[in-house]
Amino acid sequence: MPHRRALLFIFITILIDSIGFGIILPVLPKLIMQVSDADLSQAARYGGWLYFVYAIAQFFCAPVIGNLSDRFGRRPVLLLALFALGADYIVMGIAPALAWLFAGRLVAGIAGASYTPAYAYIADITPPEKRAQSFGFVSAAFGLGFVLGPAIGGLLGSLGPRMPFFVAAGLALLNATFGLFALPESLPLERRRAFEWSRANPFGTLMQLRKRPVVVGLAGVMFLWVLGHQVLPSTWAFYTMLRFGWSEAAVGLSLAAAGIVMAISQGGLTKVLVPALGGEQRAALVGLLSGAAVYLVYALAPYGWVMYIGLVAWGLAAMSWPSLNALMSQQVPPNAQGELQGGLASLSSLAAVLGPLLMTQLFGTFSDSAGALYFPGAPFVAAALLALASAIILLRICGEHSLSLARPDSSAAQ
Repeated sequence: MPHRRALLFIFITILIDSIGFGIILPVLPKLIMQVSDADLSQAARYGGWLYFVYAIAQFFCAPVIGNLSDRFGRRPVLLLALFALGADYIVMGIAPALAWLFAGRLVAGIAGASYTPAYAYIADITPPEKRAQSFGFVSAAFGLGFVLGPAIGGLLGSLGPRMPFFVAAGLALLNATFGLFALPESLPLERRRAFEWSRANPFGTLMQLRKRPVVVGLAGVMFLWVLGHQVLPSTWAFYTMLRFGWSEAAVGLSLAAAGIVMAISQGGLTKVLVPALGGEQRAALVGLLSGAAVYLVYALAPYGWVMYIGLVAWGLAAMSWPSLNALMSQQVPPNAQGELQGGLASLSSLAAVLGPLLMTQLFGTFSDSAGALYFPGAPFVAAALLALASAIILLRICGEHSLSLARPDSSAAQ
């Protein structure tokens, strides 16, 4: 029962985090225009830089938070991040100037790395052979939050562009308060290690991961996968509007459908499919290859309804992330799980910085009717190639190494 209660709290934490992120999306342009006196075009540029600041903050701070959780335990670090996130949403809600929004996104990027100790917490309380299912269950919160957040934000936006920030703050603070009473510590004192600044940064963490070649290889697989995945948030709306003439409502409906598929897959199907496919290695491989196929469907789709067929098939691709994460966590001792999750969060943040730049530039180049080649689906082809490269690397790693489910000794991480 304590295990299930803790897992449910982590699920709610990530759900609220993703809702809090999505809830402000519909109103952020209007708020930027309100505090900066900019037109919509200039507000979009400011919005791009706000996302950049958020991603960069997570890139540098996720390893710090992960390493702090290895030293002081998951519970205090996780709760502190949640309280900071709630306070930050309040600051953004009352922001009188654009600089406040940038400061707010900086703090949100730092505090939003709460999923780093959250995933380490899951690794602490879950047997290695069941981590893919547990990671999948809590990852479903991202998909569910992706559905609920923008919908709630759109409804609250009718009360003004600042109201969603206050609601997001209330959700974060309520969850943090609940955690004070309901969340036990998962990392006992004897499994903790000293905090070292040389390891608590993206580069130091990657140097530590170099000691485990299998983990480095799998992290590379995940980075390429996440890099390709950036094609969806960065170009989906532009692509579907251009190719099929979809309205804003149609785009929103398709994104909600994507969130539902992801939530169902990671929250339920992963638990069934990973054992049925013979373990995390095969599940990750099937997910990566399915993702490559879906991206090609998107790139070549002649009609809008074909995109929904791709969304349904995405249920298999959604297994990739929890399966890869489980494989890596099985190779790392208990006192380095936070460090591992921090490093993975940094790589994901780096992909979130580079991916949109790559995909939007490809879309801009190949959707120009005056260009040498008109093919708006080019970003999805690039994503398919990245997914295929991920699958090839994973096959090579599986061929060269036997990925044991045994937990290494804590001493290996010292």
